Amino acid sequence: MNSRTRRSLTWVWIWWGLGVLAYIPANLMPMLKTRLLFAVSDDTILGGAYKLAEHGSPGVAAVIVLASLIIPVAKFAAIAWLALTVQMGRRSHPNRRHRLFKTVERIGRWSMVDVFVVAILASLVQFSVLATVTPGPAALAFAVSVICTMFAALSFDSRMIWDLDEPADG
Repeated sequence: MNSRTRRSLTWVWIWWGLGVLAYIPANLMPMLKTRLLFAVSDDTILGGAYKLAEHGSPGVAAVIVLASLIIPVAKFAAIAWLALTVQMGRRSHPNRRHRLFKTVERIGRWSMVDVFVVAILASLVQFSVLATVTPGPAALAFAVSVICTMFAALSFDSRMIWDLDEPADG
């Protein structure tokens, strides 16, 4: 039980902290650099979503805000809450915590969608003189953040949720 309790939580917090640190520049730096004829535009995640909504695509903008802002923050909060409840020895609602953990694991598979969209856009929109789209520095920071949160979730040993509810031996 000692190997599960201490090392697992240490790695969860290391990966979680690295993910949070990478998430900050991912939202402050440009995600895409777009050049149309002579106009150049560097857009952050939120700025790009705003432009999409402004130009008649509020649904796409909402998906970007959900996938790039709301879900990652919710994942950070969920992982931190799970780690804290285990660390503090909280015994209540292990079923809820386990379901939350499984949800975070499931969502992790889809977290790289934003990075793939940027890569696809960059490869498809290459008309030299007319238009080009290149990934900005935020794309790498966002990918690092997603990978770190995935490692944080993988480092979390969900059996620790149930350890406190087991009767003590002896």
